[in-house]
Amino acid sequence: MSFDELQASLQQRRDADLYRVRRTLESAQGPEVRVDGRDYLGFCSNDYLGLASDPRLKQAMIEGVERFGVGGGASHLVLGHSEAHHALEQALAEFTGRPRVLLFSTGYMANLGTIGALLDKQDAVFEDRLNHASLLDGGLLSGARFQRYLHNDAASLQQRLQRTEARRKLVVSDGVFSMDGDIADLPALSRATRAEGAWLMVDDAHGFGCLGASGGGCVEQFGLDLEQVPVLIGTLGKAFGTAGAFVAGSETLIETLIQYARPYIYTTSMPPAVAWATLTSLQLVQREGWRREHLGLLIERFRSGAQRLGYQLMPSSTPIQPILIGDAGQAMAISRALEQRGIFVGAIRPPTVPAGTARLRVTLSASHSEAQVDRLLQALDEVREMLR
Repeated sequence: MSFDELQASLQQRRDADLYRVRRTLESAQGPEVRVDGRDYLGFCSNDYLGLASDPRLKQAMIEGVERFGVGGGASHLVLGHSEAHHALEQALAEFTGRPRVLLFSTGYMANLGTIGALLDKQDAVFEDRLNHASLLDGGLLSGARFQRYLHNDAASLQQRLQRTEARRKLVVSDGVFSMDGDIADLPALSRATRAEGAWLMVDDAHGFGCLGASGGGCVEQFGLDLEQVPVLIGTLGKAFGTAGAFVAGSETLIETLIQYARPYIYTTSMPPAVAWATLTSLQLVQREGWRREHLGLLIERFRSGAQRLGYQLMPSSTPIQPILIGDAGQAMAISRALEQRGIFVGAIRPPTVPAGTARLRVTLSASHSEAQVDRLLQALDEVREMLR
């Protein structure tokens, strides 16, 4: 057996400036990080509220380990559903205003499991063209007829819905799009979906914690209820600072997932100490609104500064602030130039984003200071001559 063809494919990816390389984080998440033996000011973490290293979460995790041990030990349906998991599900149900919540070990598993449990070859799934890979994979793996509508375009969606005779119709969208940072027009998507007798599923991975008066995400910001968004997905490894994911919805939805969602049924539960720590982070997300206020000020400061420097930003009001570069090689070169100046910002290239839209994905956190944002802007000013 020869791997020559695989090696040739890898070389092609290197030649196109698309090769991915892992870096090793040697510190906790935070504004200042140590990567591969060097200190940087980091702007590429999804720790949007700065909770991942909060002392109160650390203490809660320690308490959880002392009380529940380290591993989940079994799947939820065998003997892995602990008191910590159950308490977190109840707290998240109250937080989202939904009757019930079901925990998953990762957001990817939540999306694959939910779509696969709801649909089969008799059905149809409609997805935004810029949805996260886990949503796209979930739709493709479900066996349902798979269609993509124009980005954030309710009219495009409704046209496709009107042409199907499928048994069930599921519309799937990110709440905040992870590579562009823009927010889905959920009210319009909900109206189009309900008009055609379909269900709307929203993955608000990047909205929870950051948007809404209490951090309830896109649905709270738009004031949408269970009828308007019957399937709501959230992750806990971003603004919440821990790990895992959840699905929020009706009693019928959650019981369906327990019976049919294979990524839920056939995997070990998340470590119960993680669930226990997340109970604390949920309280902090709701109680410490200053984090969202400070984050909003940093976003405005960065956007105004980057625009003055002539950089092309995308229409985002969220902590995800992409700088559109275009060429993958140029995006990598600018990322390396920033790294030489002690600033760590990742370059996002195809196939993660469409060809010709390579970008620097700047992400801001409530733990950043105004001075640190200014330092990033100064470094961007110094590398402007690299733009073509």
